[in-house]
Amino acid sequence: MGEEQRVGEVIEACTTDFTAQCYELYQTPPLGSLVKTRFEAQGADSQDAWLYGIVYKAETASGDSGRRPIARGRNEQDEDEIYRASPQLLKLLKSDFSGLVVGYKSGGQIFRYLPPRPARIHGFVNLCTDEEVKQFSRTFDFLNILLKSRLEISVEELVGAALRRMGQVYGPEKHSFMVLAGKELATLLSADYAQLKTILKGLKNDAKQ
Repeated sequence: MGEEQRVGEVIEACTTDFTAQCYELYQTPPLGSLVKTRFEAQGADSQDAWLYGIVYKAETASGDSGRRPIARGRNEQDEDEIYRASPQLLKLLKSDFSGLVVGYKSGGQIFRYLPPRPARIHGFVNLCTDEEVKQFSRTFDFLNILLKSRLEISVEELVGAALRRMGQVYGPEKHSFMVLAGKELATLLSADYAQLKTILKGLKNDAKQ
């Protein structure tokens, strides 16, 4: 995550989330990744109006919603042979991913709540650089959005994935980052010990790896 990397293009967007299509099959960003894309911001430099999202879902399916892929590998020795024998599959299939909006940047300032407008259709989606991840995660205000989300993935899995991805950019300071995140979660989830325990267990297991 050291360099900015384009990972897709927005094809659907609303106030709370967006879906992007990858240019290459199976090249979706990892679960929990912090990504960014542009949005229209009045009174601000449009080149510095960024919307931040955390990847919570990825899917590979047929590009035609009315057709499902069919099994093709009965007589093949490995999976790659299927694509070599039917190269058109690379154009018939598509990989999408969805991001939960957790903040935005406008006028040089980062806000960790929903932006005034959704992402732009056909806007490029980039992985945030290490420095951008550090800047965004200087405070944990975004955790409240994750904890209150109602998505197909469980809250515990999403929060854990996001914090583990963010922790990777801190190097030797990863442990300190995780401790601070754990303290914030303990405050936010003081009334739900079971959920807190589940999230912290995942973070603890990651720290041992």
